[in-house]
Amino acid sequence: METLLHTYNHVPGTSFNRIFAFIYTCAILALIYHHFLTLRHSTTIISVVTTTSLLISDVILAVAWATTTSFRLRPVLRNTYPENFEKVINKKDFPAMDIFICTADPYKEPPMNVINTTLSLLAYDYPPEKMSVYVSDDGGSELTLFALMEAAKFAKIWLPFCRENNILDRCPEVYFSSNRHECIELEIHEEIKVAYKNMKTRVENVVERGEVCPYYITNEPQRQAFNKYRTTEFSRTNHPTIIQVLMESAKENDKNGQPMPNLVYVSREKNKNTLHNFKAGALNSLLRVSSVMTNAPIVLTQDCDMYSNDPQTPKRALCFISDPLARPKLGYVQFPQRYHGLNKDDIYGGEFLRLFVVNPVGMSGLQGPHYVGTGCFFLRRAFFGGPLLMVPPEIQELRPDHVVEKPITTESIIKLAHHMARCDYENNTKWGFQLGFRYGSLVEDYFTGYKLQCEGWESIFCHPSRSAFLGDVPISLVDAIGQAKRWAIGHLDVFFSKYNPLVFGTRRMGFVMGLCYAHNVFWPIWSIPIIIYSFLPQIALLNGLYIFPKVSFFFKTLYDIKLLYISGFINFFWLKVTDPWFSLYVFLIFGAYAKDSYDFKLFGSTYKRWWNDQRMWLIRGLSSYLFAFVEYTFKLLGIATQGFNVTSKVQDDELSKRYDQGLMEFGVHSLMFVPLTTALIINLFALVIGIIRMLTVWNLEKLFVQLFIASFGVLNSWPIYEAMVMRRDRGRMPIKTIIISLCCASTLCGGASFVL
Repeated sequence: METLLHTYNHVPGTSFNRIFAFIYTCAILALIYHHFLTLRHSTTIISVVTTTSLLISDVILAVAWATTTSFRLRPVLRNTYPENFEKVINKKDFPAMDIFICTADPYKEPPMNVINTTLSLLAYDYPPEKMSVYVSDDGGSELTLFALMEAAKFAKIWLPFCRENNILDRCPEVYFSSNRHECIELEIHEEIKVAYKNMKTRVENVVERGEVCPYYITNEPQRQAFNKYRTTEFSRTNHPTIIQVLMESAKENDKNGQPMPNLVYVSREKNKNTLHNFKAGALNSLLRVSSVMTNAPIVLTQDCDMYSNDPQTPKRALCFISDPLARPKLGYVQFPQRYHGLNKDDIYGGEFLRLFVVNPVGMSGLQGPHYVGTGCFFLRRAFFGGPLLMVPPEIQELRPDHVVEKPITTESIIKLAHHMARCDYENNTKWGFQLGFRYGSLVEDYFTGYKLQCEGWESIFCHPSRSAFLGDVPISLVDAIGQAKRWAIGHLDVFFSKYNPLVFGTRRMGFVMGLCYAHNVFWPIWSIPIIIYSFLPQIALLNGLYIFPKVSFFFKTLYDIKLLYISGFINFFWLKVTDPWFSLYVFLIFGAYAKDSYDFKLFGSTYKRWWNDQRMWLIRGLSSYLFAFVEYTFKLLGIATQGFNVTSKVQDDELSKRYDQGLMEFGVHSLMFVPLTTALIINLFALVIGIIRMLTVWNLEKLFVQLFIASFGVLNSWPIYEAMVMRRDRGRMPIKTIIISLCCASTLCGGASFVL
């Protein structure tokens, strides 16, 4: 009987998704027809402007819906059986694996996070002599190097401890914070715990001081290593290549005499001529350095705050990689990006369930998921051209089939590795364009996966029941929307390039895959309909202008409900149908929301998390996506912009407490809060004025849709109203933001009244 390594099954409801997609498409086309009909019969400039605005909004939302639906046409869930892997392949035949960890700022990405991620990966249930971990420090910090030196010492007792006791949580911080050590001998557990605390104290002391104190330097090699940082010319943006081998598998053993994995610290050269001063440049440096030092056929890329949560993960990836049917075109195996520490209802939508689970499951039944920047096992050959045509690198040592026969500390190897990390190495080469991770966008992960799949590579999404990796999530609104803004700018780079997925992508991968990749690049463009629906109906309502179909019979019935029995009311409601165009709006709105909430429940989430996620979608539309447009426009005009900005992973105790309580964190003034707060003020004002008019004039037939939109805006934004008026903690909305927003709201409403 054949030993199974992996299986797959289709997600329930796929047939219903296709039927619903057809019906919903017809409804969208009918709505667009209605807008054209209204536009044709418009007799005033105001009517033309409002109808055109709604038409533009609904066309954009229709495209967004089409790209979303592309993920629902053939969703596939895959299962792996890592326990069967060693029945097929002996441990000595396991392929070698290089692991890349990237960090860029020791103050935003604390070195203890880097240590915990590194140790969790070093402790994989995998032959240690087959593993090499490369840590890229793009911040060029001695603090990070010191932390990794401490990690290398602790690894000699941590790795055998995990193997001997079959520890599942191999991230030390998680293990010692849990209660999963009842079966471990108390004396051994306490010994390891004390060693970890001592290491943590030393590292945090060094970070607090901002330098490595002399009494922490215990030998001459360490002194020579840290002396490189002590020159007057050395800075974060101007320094030579630093490569430090912290553990060499061929020479170092753990406390039980077993070999250790390789551990290498790399800080690529930086100066004013550095071509690609962001993550893709760091990854390409690691790719070249690792090629000349170990050149493993499998490469795992990992963010410094995403620790391993399952020691079996490499074997799960190998269940696909070793499949002879999948291997010819398989470029990478992507695991979902998941997070620990989310509060109960995920108030910032930080889980990104659609982006990291629902959408990749949908792509898995096609050509495979996109690359999300972390938790991805690549076949090294995928970085050197398509599956049918390899692009030759400039030297033999960089070829994916090159065999490294010398130890990694050999002088010639180290010298060549330093050369590979030079800032001018990529001048007049194919790196970043035909080789390696791809340049051209701030979202180098999305763009790299997209280009690889356009070249013919396929990918696989592996979503085990126990998350393979867990990471930190932003716990303040300014960090959450700042992260989304950076992603949105990167997607605009792709949208306005010759690689637009709707044009270039559909030609290379097919129409449905092109739509899948277009979904992400449309993020910033969603701000247009969100802004229009957040302001136009409300301002029109304030000025007595009604721009949606009226509801004639239904609400007269509500008014006379005291005269009817319940059953009679229901029958009367269905017999006296309102304006059919109103019914169309009802179907489109509630159909979309019902389908979206169903997807969340299908993948194990809750309705409260879904509600908060859709709220954050609206918030991002009024902040991240809008400001991404502005910043991208500045970029096109040659005006300096912020560029790549690392999201802070530092946890503040008071902030964490408010986050756990489910309170939105504002705290600091940000221009990105102003459009959001302005919209909330106008929505609240429109709701109050609308209710007054309804009670005095009883004109609900015309008011209803606009009143409903304003009510929905107010209901959705209740936590923000709390932060504006009711809260007194440090996370409340800053007074400066409220005053500026009030001025903007007054100006908008006053200007609209003057025009109308």
